Amino acid sequence: MLFNSLDFAIFLPIVFILYWFLFKKSIRLQNLLIVLASYVFYAWWDWRFLSLIIFSSLLDYFVANLLKDEQRNFKRKVFVSISVFFNLGLLGVFKYCNFFVDSWIAAWESLGISMQASTLNIILPVGISFYTFQTLSYTIDVYRKKIEPTQHLLQFMAYVAFFPQLVAGPIERATQLLPQFQKARVFNSDFAMSGVYLIIWGLFKKVVVADNCAFFVNQIFNSPGDCSSIELLVGAILFGFQIYGDFSGYSDIAIGVARLFGFSLMTNFVFPYFSRDIAEFWRRWHISLSTWFRDYLYIPLGGSRGKRYTQIRNVMIVFLVSGFWHGANWTFIVWGLIHGLLFLPLLLSKSNRNHITKTRIVLKQLPKIVLTFMLVTFAWVFFRADSIHMAYDYILNILEFSGWSLELFYKSSKMLLFSSIILTSLLVMLVFEFLTLQRNQREVHLNQLSAIFIVMLIIFMGVFKNPSDFIYFQF
Repeated sequence: MLFNSLDFAIFLPIVFILYWFLFKKSIRLQNLLIVLASYVFYAWWDWRFLSLIIFSSLLDYFVANLLKDEQRNFKRKVFVSISVFFNLGLLGVFKYCNFFVDSWIAAWESLGISMQASTLNIILPVGISFYTFQTLSYTIDVYRKKIEPTQHLLQFMAYVAFFPQLVAGPIERATQLLPQFQKARVFNSDFAMSGVYLIIWGLFKKVVVADNCAFFVNQIFNSPGDCSSIELLVGAILFGFQIYGDFSGYSDIAIGVARLFGFSLMTNFVFPYFSRDIAEFWRRWHISLSTWFRDYLYIPLGGSRGKRYTQIRNVMIVFLVSGFWHGANWTFIVWGLIHGLLFLPLLLSKSNRNHITKTRIVLKQLPKIVLTFMLVTFAWVFFRADSIHMAYDYILNILEFSGWSLELFYKSSKMLLFSSIILTSLLVMLVFEFLTLQRNQREVHLNQLSAIFIVMLIIFMGVFKNPSDFIYFQF
């Protein structure tokens, strides 16, 4: 079920009314409703994969409670290993099986040895990377004795399957979200209204910005050989705004919907395209994932402790694994490698923590912001391309500086119309976020007048086309 679909527009009010009017006096019934609603929400894509969510929930619930009663270190390691093995095993089978088979065949064929093998027709379950990391972090935190395991299965199942953030995050920690299922929720109109504003802003990013950038991006990346250098460059830049509008838009909607039910979710984006270096970019982009890798991979590897070689190794491992998490393709691994290599100079010069607390942007920092954005855009080409060879050719053709004429981009009156809408929507988004960032706020605050204007834009831009999937659903 898509946030930007008529199905969800019907589904959400029904659940909201039942939650606050029929079940408001019982936490247990509210949690039961959330579980059932979340399963319906997820089953809208494919009901067969509900078994994976239920299995992961039951597995980690019982493993966590076994860890609570076990004091012997060896058995505790066995229990947590069971959780890691089965969770990552399921993720590996459904997401990476064909990738490893194809890579194995290609490796032998590069040596002149022909192999006959067939890949499995495996469908990637929506959101499996997100809820797997969420439930896995719970078991690891119980193993580390950072959190007490819950004795209430219903609360834990609601935590794992919470529908606003089930399929594309934010990836929540049990320490922050699970306690919210354990206490009574009281309807707060101001808190709920802030959620409505976030939903509106998220839909604007998705329907007006991302989907209309995709109109050009898909044409350019589907036939890069037919495009001039300026078109390829514009396509790469527009993809940067497409994926930001798409993914941060989803996060805003998820956080907003959660607030309608009295829950707080973590902020997942803090205006990343105003970053002044790559390190700051990763503190602002997909925060729930970057902090997950920090806490459960980077720090256990040793973090920034030890010799310089160890620090470099740890950073590169995290970025490579982060790239591989995004998809079963070498392009994602190269994307992670590029970001790791861009991060290393900051690490070696000990300047990777320069912009932790400073949020205000001044004019003299504009060159740093532009440079960081262009480096990120360069890496996005590998993220979007179907193959490394295609990404290489794409970038090479940009650098050839052929056909640098705006006339080639505006090929029809329809493109002219849509490009003007894209530029206007991008300007609205950037100005809004810049002003919010200057006030040191972590999310965009709309007033009633601007909300009405944005709703009108969403309706105007969304009524003429079918709802499209969010990009991160495939991860």
